[in-house]
Amino acid sequence: MSARTRAWLDQPALARLWDRLRDRLERNGLQARGRLRLDGVTAAEREALALLTGRPYAGDTVSIALADLDAQLRTGAAGRGLVEVVTELRGPLTDRPAARDARRATAEAIWSAADDTLRSHGLADAVWAGPWLEELRRAGTLARLAPDRARRLIGQAIDVMSVLTGPVSPGAGMGRAGVPGRGELAERVTGTAHGLDDGTLLSRIVLRALARAFEVPPPQDARSRRELWEAAGVAVDRVSTTVLTYGLVPLGDEPAVRLLRDRTRAGFETHLTLRDLARITWRLPPDTEVHVCENPRVVEAAADRGCARPLVCASGNPTTTALTLLDALHAAGARLAYRGDFDWPGIAIANRMIGRYSARPWRMRATDYEEHVATARDRGTPLPPLTGAPVDALWDPELTPAMTALGVAVQEESALELLLTDLLSA
Repeated sequence: MSARTRAWLDQPALARLWDRLRDRLERNGLQARGRLRLDGVTAAEREALALLTGRPYAGDTVSIALADLDAQLRTGAAGRGLVEVVTELRGPLTDRPAARDARRATAEAIWSAADDTLRSHGLADAVWAGPWLEELRRAGTLARLAPDRARRLIGQAIDVMSVLTGPVSPGAGMGRAGVPGRGELAERVTGTAHGLDDGTLLSRIVLRALARAFEVPPPQDARSRRELWEAAGVAVDRVSTTVLTYGLVPLGDEPAVRLLRDRTRAGFETHLTLRDLARITWRLPPDTEVHVCENPRVVEAAADRGCARPLVCASGNPTTTALTLLDALHAAGARLAYRGDFDWPGIAIANRMIGRYSARPWRMRATDYEEHVATARDRGTPLPPLTGAPVDALWDPELTPAMTALGVAVQEESALELLLTDLLSA
């Protein structure tokens, strides 16, 4: 295109035409089709448009067929088509439909790769997997990233979930042998110990998956994030989470063992961290039975009363620290007796604890439940109603029907005096 022709086409009177044509051609997929309407046309614009198209116009509205203008430009001084002329005057054009299709194809490739990765880890049928991927799709977070980074992040998240969900089914909340701390897990998957730190996108994606697996709301603060990691069997660190104990008297002469024995003899409860547990080689007196409770109030009362039997508090759904201690005690030959709440979450936890350790149900049979309810009613103590779906108590087939019939929950501390009677016996 000659400089003279370009200067004439680039005159102010045609500026609005080229601006509007740029947008129309990009939306048309760079195809010269359809008509363009200009309203409020000035006399200068009307004269320039008439010279450009070879057609006279009257009034302040002009309608131009893009195909006709394309032909006119090719046979005129410009010597090239409409797309080439607009590119010359307004810069490179984007084929928006093609770009949209490319983005869609790229996104589909990311989700297809995610499906393949789930299948390769044996997680394709996990109940949390499909809803989790759909949630990520809707959020659009990954769509805003470079495709390679998005694919890598979701692959890493699936790698983490593979470690955390098998071979125990997701939602069991009982930890898994060999699951490392968060830093070790992050280094294994991402190559850096900080890859799963709070605030990282990978951590948020994984926690979304864990929330789906455990059927809980996504965590909104540091405490709920820590609790969700712990529920999955991952220690965020080795010092901040503890397990509450009372009355443990391991054998041996290690400093940590002596300290624990001294506190027991003084009648003190003890909070043990994962670092503490790593310092103790558990050797126990013969025929040791350790009682396991759910509520810290039981430990407090046992210490106040000077109870004789060792006691560990799981504090609800047991943390990694609690499970590490109970695993060690069980491996050292201790027999465990477990007591929790008579509600459906409590029954689910008891199923897992009793199954994991072959534990003795501690005042957790149907007769115990019925006795607790009768005592509460005699005292005029209100009991909360049972909520949620019933859970079969695997250790006593009569318990779930009894709870369903009476329809009330009994918290562990409601039977405190009975529990202390057991713990006081030598």
